[in-house]
Amino acid sequence: MNAKAPQGLLRLGTALLAGLLLAGAAAAQTVGTTVRVATDKGPIDIQLYDSAAPATVTNFLNYVRRGAYDGVFFHRLSLGFVLQGGGFKFSDGAAPRVSAIAQDPPVVNEFSATRSNLRGTVAMAKLGGNPNSATNQWFINLTNNASNLDGQNGGFTVFGRISTPGMATVDALAALNTVNAAGCTNALGSQAGAMGELPLIKALSSLSCDAIRNENLVVMRSVKELPKPSASSDSDRIFNYLEAAYPQYAAPASAPTLSALGYTYRYYANTQAYVGTKDGEVFYLVPALSSNITKLASMAELLQQAAAAGY
Repeated sequence: MNAKAPQGLLRLGTALLAGLLLAGAAAAQTVGTTVRVATDKGPIDIQLYDSAAPATVTNFLNYVRRGAYDGVFFHRLSLGFVLQGGGFKFSDGAAPRVSAIAQDPPVVNEFSATRSNLRGTVAMAKLGGNPNSATNQWFINLTNNASNLDGQNGGFTVFGRISTPGMATVDALAALNTVNAAGCTNALGSQAGAMGELPLIKALSSLSCDAIRNENLVVMRSVKELPKPSASSDSDRIFNYLEAAYPQYAAPASAPTLSALGYTYRYYANTQAYVGTKDGEVFYLVPALSSNITKLASMAELLQQAAAAGY
């Protein structure tokens, strides 16, 4: 775990240690498949209800496994309500710039009152007046929407939840500014009508439809399944957990797992930091701050917290 000293990094270890004190002793939760949505603000980890909503989960994973969601952008941010995506891609050089991703046949509605539209849950979008019309679009509930969405149009099917640490990224995205691009049909095409609340990760250069570029949008850089905890090494479970909990430091998420000098580690290029495991301990190295490899916590401590969060 050696590197030349890079520039410009805050105190990774201090932040991680502070988080350990807040993690608490939540009971371990049984989760099914976890899908990681990589964004420029950090990963959004969706823990799917494989057995409770099997048709909906299968439908969602069909898109994930063929890479259909890679490069899709979140096209709707209704403040205090939902963050929605899954339907559209954007290309600066295309005319129009927005294209719809191909839809599979609609999936049967699997709404259940036992899976309510509460904050942090993920549900399928669908057409009004047709409970069985969900295809590729989905949304994250930013607040408790049960009183609205559970009793509407046959109920909106909740098929997963955002991991507890992953909500940090969701909340960062929920704080973004939006622009009404519904009238931008010349630049964006007929799909613009769905973009009346388009979230911007970077401000527009001017308040015009032509100014909307890929760099302004909240893009899903990749959407991939994470290996189940039972099929992952203890080190990878810890790394996946820390990436979700501290995206400002461990980025980009899902870096390759490497080994050297007895350490199993990941290197985070955005922050030029290392997190590694060895002899039952977790260490970090931030060459910009110190050449010392510093203990963060025991693997047992972090594994307990990772398990409680579903990793």
